[in-house]
Amino acid sequence: MANIKSAKKRILVIDKKTAINKSRKSEIKTYIKKLEAAIDNGNVEEAKSLLKTVDKKLSKAAVKGTVSKHAASRKVSRLTKRINNIA
Repeated sequence: MANIKSAKKRILVIDKKTAINKSRKSEIKTYIKKLEAAIDNGNVEEAKSLLKTVDKKLSKAAVKGTVSKHAASRKVSRLTKRINNIA
C-alpha cells in the first residue's frame, strides 16, 4: 500500500476507472452476444437494430479509451459483414 497521499488518491481513481471500464466492456459483450444470437436465428431486422446499438456503444468506449478505436472499428465491420451475408 502506498504511503504518499497522492499515490493513495491515484489508487482510488484507478479502482473507480477500472470498475467503469469493466462495466462498459461487459455491457458491450452482452449486446454482441444478443446480436450474434439474432444473426444465428436469421432475424435480420433485430440484428440491424442491435448493430446500431453495438456501434454506438463501441464508438463511445473507443472515445473514452476503454477499447482501442481500431478494435472497435474492426468489431463493427465484422458484425456488419455477417449481417450483410444473411440479408
